[in-house]
Amino acid sequence: MSLESLGWGPDLGHAFSLLLSQSSLPLVPGRVVRQERGLLTVQTSERAWLARPSGRLLHHATDAEALPTIGDWVALLLPSGEGEALLHSLLPRRGVLMRRGAGGEHEGQLIAANLDVVFLVTGLDGNYNPRRIERALTVAWNSGAEPVVVLSKADLHEDVSARVLEVQSLSPGVPVLALSAQQGTGLEALRERLPAGKTGALLGSSGVGKSTLVNRLLEEARLATQPVLPDDKGRHTTTHRELFVLPHGGLLIDGPGMRELGLWGEEDGLDQAFADILTLAADCRFSDCTHQREPGCAVRTAVDTGALTRERLKSFEKLQREQAYHARQVSSAGKREHKRIERNLTREVRQHLRAKRRGD
Repeated sequence: MSLESLGWGPDLGHAFSLLLSQSSLPLVPGRVVRQERGLLTVQTSERAWLARPSGRLLHHATDAEALPTIGDWVALLLPSGEGEALLHSLLPRRGVLMRRGAGGEHEGQLIAANLDVVFLVTGLDGNYNPRRIERALTVAWNSGAEPVVVLSKADLHEDVSARVLEVQSLSPGVPVLALSAQQGTGLEALRERLPAGKTGALLGSSGVGKSTLVNRLLEEARLATQPVLPDDKGRHTTTHRELFVLPHGGLLIDGPGMRELGLWGEEDGLDQAFADILTLAADCRFSDCTHQREPGCAVRTAVDTGALTRERLKSFEKLQREQAYHARQVSSAGKREHKRIERNLTREVRQHLRAKRRGD
């Protein structure tokens, strides 16, 4: 398999050449194509290797974001025989999809790296939820990749066009695709968004039909699928993350469904996901308008006239509060860690001085 077929390009080649010039090790480039409970599979131009991070990489990793994830380009130190390869370094990333750690943790969780497009998949059945789409769009915009909303199970809805128009109103400027993986309709529009050498990731909760969609795009039943439960809740059929090379040359990452999608990152994603509200807010009388009771509020006027739904404004405000709370928590955690490091350094200095006096 050529590296170019995995998305390798001149920028990565330059970065790898620079790394080689600074190292005496016989490193080779590869891409992480499978991730399961910490086990990584890296594809080089020759073969796929099981790999683990080197002690050097783990030592210099300041947080989970510095560790390898699916889609990463890496520098490998190969074994002399059939053992595990050592993952020596990460090459520069782009298009990094992250969420806040599940369970309210104040650390980011990597979902995938080096993405060109993020497909936000939601089913046109009981899974459909406009507020969840808005949240997913915020996360996707933060990645730096292009978001595309995919309305799956189009065969289960009687008025697909109306749903498409509704989602387009929630995501101005974002492509909205409706398809049925079961019937094989609408797939060509998705393929066009993922040309050869480009990488996409599927993001959605369990039961939206991601595995069925991957099988259709692969033109073979590679992934196991299960029917949705009577309460419209899907069951996890995928327990790992994997990068697939599709027959037409596009690259697609699939992984377990996510019930929680906590915001992570700067405000850019929120601003882009709710660009229509920010455009309205620019016409408010006061620049610091909170859109509550201030006179001359253009946002509240849009709600009163029906140009903006009250539910969308509430969703925006909720995500704003969540992001602000998370920023405060991360800041507090960072301050605590800084104080801990300072205390440790002070203790080490005191111990060194005491040892020096005893030596004198």
